[in-house]
Amino acid sequence: MENAKSAYLQALPLFMIMLIFLVIPTIMIVIVSFWDYNAFSVIPDFIWDNYDFLLTSSVTWQAYAKTLFYAVTSWALTLLIGFTAAHYMAFHLRTTKSQTICFLLATVPFLTSNIIRMISWIPLLGRNGLVNQTLQAVGLTDHPLEFLLYSDFSVVLAFVHLYTLFMVVPIFNSMMRIDRKLVEAAIDAGATPWQVITQVIIPLSKSGITIGTIFVFTLVMGDFITVRLMSGGLSASVGLLIYNEISLLQYPAAAAGAVTLLATVLIMLAILFRFANIRKDL
Repeated sequence: MENAKSAYLQALPLFMIMLIFLVIPTIMIVIVSFWDYNAFSVIPDFIWDNYDFLLTSSVTWQAYAKTLFYAVTSWALTLLIGFTAAHYMAFHLRTTKSQTICFLLATVPFLTSNIIRMISWIPLLGRNGLVNQTLQAVGLTDHPLEFLLYSDFSVVLAFVHLYTLFMVVPIFNSMMRIDRKLVEAAIDAGATPWQVITQVIIPLSKSGITIGTIFVFTLVMGDFITVRLMSGGLSASVGLLIYNEISLLQYPAAAAGAVTLLATVLIMLAILFRFANIRKDL
């Protein structure tokens, strides 16, 4: 009994933090999403108009389709790059010092803000940017490539640049816990390098891949500034719709959009958790 009481007291600070900074704000957003509003004020009420307009608008569905496209494309690329980088650091770098140096080099871009890192792409990808000038100089194209900037390509590129490290770290942690004897046994049994990766390393790295997937999906789904800057305002995302509604002081409509986005992300997380028992693997 005394141990149980002590455990509750130890968990109390975390419970209070979660209650104040997560649970109560979420409940308030859900409540406001049912309120009415006009051009001048927000009116406490209980109406379904915000959700009715949100779910029947073609703009909403187009924004969700575009956001899912960004999320899936960014996830596939970050998984490919992140898995390759993690595999190299875990199985080809033999010393802790070299692994630490690689991690520090990977985190150097994070010493600056996301906005500065995104803006840094503009001089490179612009119509008269370094990439277009180089391609024309070597004769690969005779005119500037317009799709490099202010397009879906530039948005996905920025997402991959921003969030690849969130995929590398959990996969690397999972790989470091793989018993090297299993890999050696597979090689001794005649497995090819591809079979070792697909039949030994990937299944044993499942928890890291799942955690990295959760990070990338949730960050991309809720992002709006990357889409706004890198698409030049030509593309829309769910986060950008919510931001625009907040700018127009349409708080109930924005709250309805936030609740719908939260429900969508939770459904996606529930699906992801079915592929790996993260709690057991950790």
